[in-house]
Amino acid sequence: MSTQVTPATQLGTIGVDEVVGEVGNARRPRPRSLAVRRPPRRRVLTRVGLNIAALIVFACSVFPVYWMLNMSFTRGESIISRTPSFLPFDFTLGNYATAWTREAAPGQTDFVHGLLSSTLVTVGVLVVTLVLAFLASIAVARIRFRGRRSFIVAVLIVQMIPGEAMMFTIYGMIDDWRLMNTLIGLGIVYVAAVIPFTIWTLRGFVAGVPADLEEAAMIDGCTRTQAFWKVTFPLLAPGLVATGIFAFIQSWNEFTMALLLMKGYNLTLPPWLLSFQSATAATNWGAVMAASTLISIPVVIFFLLVQGRMSGGLVSGAVKG
Repeated sequence: MSTQVTPATQLGTIGVDEVVGEVGNARRPRPRSLAVRRPPRRRVLTRVGLNIAALIVFACSVFPVYWMLNMSFTRGESIISRTPSFLPFDFTLGNYATAWTREAAPGQTDFVHGLLSSTLVTVGVLVVTLVLAFLASIAVARIRFRGRRSFIVAVLIVQMIPGEAMMFTIYGMIDDWRLMNTLIGLGIVYVAAVIPFTIWTLRGFVAGVPADLEEAAMIDGCTRTQAFWKVTFPLLAPGLVATGIFAFIQSWNEFTMALLLMKGYNLTLPPWLLSFQSATAATNWGAVMAASTLISIPVVIFFLLVQGRMSGGLVSGAVKG
């Protein structure tokens, strides 16, 4: 009895990984060459070039900070040497001791008083700016009212005007309000300078959150207030944190207006740095670098505290499927 080979029996004989063409003719798939699996050479070179460029940008950004730290631990005679030292071999903490106790002038602020003034002004500006800008951005993004476009254009125009161009006008207004050399007067100036950019930035975040999310939450039984705080607000958290960082840094590092409006023990930290310059004596660059490091520490701490909330806000809030 003869046995006829069929495609089914042939497939069972050669295995499932083989391809059966005509009856009795089994063909194996050609193995893919390694050259096909490898990424194109141009893509590899592009990736390497981008990585090298990123490393160069990172090094250029980090080196000034490293040099500030290095000089803050170096003695004065080594700082002014013609041969730079990339490591503080002549290590000292005297620069920090000098910076901590240095007064801007006899009877004026030292580091501790300057730190207190800067902290009070910055925290107040941060809170007031976020509240006002948050309400204004919701109104601009969600409410259609007459003059809305004009208001947005006015915000952009105000942001483009440099603060130095309005210096004498601001000085006259603060003097007329009897707020010279007060933290409240300086805070008002800072809020006016920071809030246009904050409104414009938050407007983009608010416009990016669909209003349908609140309506869906209200259908599920939430009130309008609950829908806003439980659904919309968590999605706006990254925008609040980003604009808060901007407001904090701008207020903390502002120099011109603080020097113009403040004096004595109400001086903030940036004008306090002028105490290390003298027309009759050499500048103590070690103490300047130490003071700059001390001024930078609160900004670093603030960023470390909010960066987790900034990342967490990106995934906060949920939509029912």
